Amino acid sequence: MKNHIIKSNLLDTLDFPSSLKKLSAKELDNLCHEIRELLISIVVKNGGHLASNLGVVELTVALHTVLDSPNDKILWDVSHQAYVHKILTGRKNELHTIRQTGGLSGFVNRKESPHDIFGAGHASTSLSAALGIAKARDIKGDDYSVFAVIGDGAMSGGLALEAINNVSEQVKGNFVVVLNDNEMSISRPVGSLASAITRIRTSSPYLSLKHQIENVVGRIPKIGHPLNRKIEKLVERTKNMITDFKVGVIFEELGFRYLGPIDGHNIPLLMSAFSYAKNTEQPVLIHVMTKKGKGYGPCEKDPVHFHGIGPSVDKKAIQEAKGPSYSQVFGDTLCQLAKNNQKICAITAAMTSGTGLESFYNTFPERFFDVGIAEEHAVTFAAGLASQGMKPVVAIYSTFLQRAYDQVIHDVCLQNLPVVFMLDRAGLVGPDGPTHHGVFDIAFLRSIPNMVVMAPKDTHELKAMLQFAVLYDGPISIRYPKGQSPLAQSEQALEPILLGKSEVVLSAEKKSNQKQICILALGDMVEKAVIVAKKLDEANFAVSIINIRFVKPLDKDLILKVSQASNLVVTLEDGVIQGGFGSAVLELFNAEKVMVPVLTLGLPDKFVEHGENADLYKKYNLDVAGIAEQILAFG
Repeated sequence: MKNHIIKSNLLDTLDFPSSLKKLSAKELDNLCHEIRELLISIVVKNGGHLASNLGVVELTVALHTVLDSPNDKILWDVSHQAYVHKILTGRKNELHTIRQTGGLSGFVNRKESPHDIFGAGHASTSLSAALGIAKARDIKGDDYSVFAVIGDGAMSGGLALEAINNVSEQVKGNFVVVLNDNEMSISRPVGSLASAITRIRTSSPYLSLKHQIENVVGRIPKIGHPLNRKIEKLVERTKNMITDFKVGVIFEELGFRYLGPIDGHNIPLLMSAFSYAKNTEQPVLIHVMTKKGKGYGPCEKDPVHFHGIGPSVDKKAIQEAKGPSYSQVFGDTLCQLAKNNQKICAITAAMTSGTGLESFYNTFPERFFDVGIAEEHAVTFAAGLASQGMKPVVAIYSTFLQRAYDQVIHDVCLQNLPVVFMLDRAGLVGPDGPTHHGVFDIAFLRSIPNMVVMAPKDTHELKAMLQFAVLYDGPISIRYPKGQSPLAQSEQALEPILLGKSEVVLSAEKKSNQKQICILALGDMVEKAVIVAKKLDEANFAVSIINIRFVKPLDKDLILKVSQASNLVVTLEDGVIQGGFGSAVLELFNAEKVMVPVLTLGLPDKFVEHGENADLYKKYNLDVAGIAEQILAFG
């Protein structure tokens, strides 16, 4: 690429995306080089999804050159790879704010731009949404193209497969799926479909055909035209070449015209394929092969690490100050428990590294299961294991467990099966924003019969809870936040956890001129409660703190005892207030006819935006100052 790059400043001088159609092939290559330089400079410094965006530079440029966005609809599955799309749709000068408080979202967002056709953040949603958009177009008699870009990992998700199964029944006009095959989701994709796609990528016929096609396209005098005859021949050639590998045949049988596999970094070839698909009145699937992290050596060598990176900070200093992460402690503890319990097995949905299960995978590969981006399957698969005497531990981010709500109810809790749910990234997750904040799990899990809901105050307590959970004979969940916890209590002896029993962290005796306040704190909010108590003590309040541990079942005896001796009870959680832990306490007080005032502190009835966690907790008055201020105002 460096040999033919000409120094240019296209990003600062052109009006995007309309100006793309005026550029030559060499200028488009230069533009891609500029985009990569911009991405690397910003994301390495500020953090974000780097490898995935570097891999789709040419693909995105080709899409916006051929199509007329936002009239033509481009949908991005997951959409963490849409930074280039943002650059080309008028947001280049704001890219330095991406994922920061008050800045651009790290995903597509309908409120942010008319070019962001459908919001995303979770995988496998694009095809269903695109199908609905195409159907609305047909009903209304409109005329535009619908392109959905989906990764090979997301194609394994059940929702994507359901949409594909429905395409031939619903779409009569233009509908294009761009399968971005980079051999990766976050970790390596798994499953039969992923394996079949990989066989195509590594096959001798494909590699030979790839060079032939590049030679043909290289002789085309002008790019961007429909080129129907040439592409028709390409379709037939590639269909014949991949027949032995079955993927193309599968899509053809499902009603698609299959085109590919083609080089996802060859702009003329991409534009030719997109032009053909745009002018085809039937569903088309274009199989595009890209390299995750393209153009940046460290990303190409380690795309998993560079999938999503934090800002340039001294990570070692953070670890020394805060200790190991919750994910790491969970993974290490599970390995220790599994050595003495042959029934323990671990399940994840394409998040081996993110959930801390790499050590378990390396140590107990026969008891480790990565089911791909298929949370619903993960939960019911775990239920099947549990029904035969195994002890499955399902490690899923809080926000992703939302996708398997019915399976948790119907397949696990209804049958009272002993499945352990480890809910990583509970609470606010900062720059990833509303699609990833884990703030609903308390409310939706505590309403399910048979489900036990727990939250540790630190990583030390997480170990004890996991020990309890693998011995518990029924559905049980443990929620914990992203990142590290304080080490202040890590040297304490590890006491056994008892079902439904809380911990008294601070017990203050009320003086004659003081008001007694009891704070019932959940999870890592206990740490904040301790600091708040010191501030309230200075304001002449006597404060007690209970580390609640169990949202369900509640420690009724202790809660009722401390409430009767208090002038005010405060519940403190990092989930939504509606239906959350505070609601559970109010329900208890109502049933027991307790008349003590209750102040429920948590997150409001809205989707919390992205930003730094410290900024978000401050905005919603859940930082130490905000909590103390609300208590003083109420009391």
